[in-house]
Amino acid sequence: MTSTLAFNIVQFFPSLNHCLLTLILKKVGFNNHVILFFANYLMDRKTNYFWNSFTSPLFDVNVGIGQGSTLSPILSALYLSLLLYILEKCLKNLKISISIILLVNDRLFISQSKSFHISNCCLFCSYNIILNLLEKFSLIVDYSKTEVFYFTRSQGIFNPPPLNLFPIGGTILQPKNTWKYLGFIFNRKLSFHQHVNFYSNKAMSMVKYMKILGNSN
Repeated sequence: MTSTLAFNIVQFFPSLNHCLLTLILKKVGFNNHVILFFANYLMDRKTNYFWNSFTSPLFDVNVGIGQGSTLSPILSALYLSLLLYILEKCLKNLKISISIILLVNDRLFISQSKSFHISNCCLFCSYNIILNLLEKFSLIVDYSKTEVFYFTRSQGIFNPPPLNLFPIGGTILQPKNTWKYLGFIFNRKLSFHQHVNFYSNKAMSMVKYMKILGNSN
């Protein structure tokens, strides 16, 4: 059985701490000229807002990087590199068997075990560790986008228990029969029937709409 815990870091790009990011650049060994460039690029920034004839006063922008900027994904990856290094060391020291998959602010914790109890304990402990680390990095998790899903090869009745994150400030996560992640629809057997049905129906609907919108000839 494979258990997956998916969570999202809320307000990721707007929340990165500039001072901490500069320290991370030093820690990973960037040239001083590069560090100075990003320090000048990020530090002591100000912004104001325009609305018709109204102009707001200047506001300090001490956190965040521009969403849509080509530099933002690179800076965010560097920002998380130290966090991931600490996380992997903690998991290794505590002998928690967890695999991690990341895509910008989407995170997956994956646990493989024959026992629901062991799998949920691993997910719970790793989630608790990441919450504390994210708080130190001035980031928080969006609980509304946190999900748990179970894959199994079992042919019998499969009734996985919920994952209770309430003791660490989260919610009680009820496992679903299907799970959508990055455009793919997964079921517990990885047969992809729901995925194929969803996108084939979507394609057929699109063809019908094109016929209506197109020239009648």
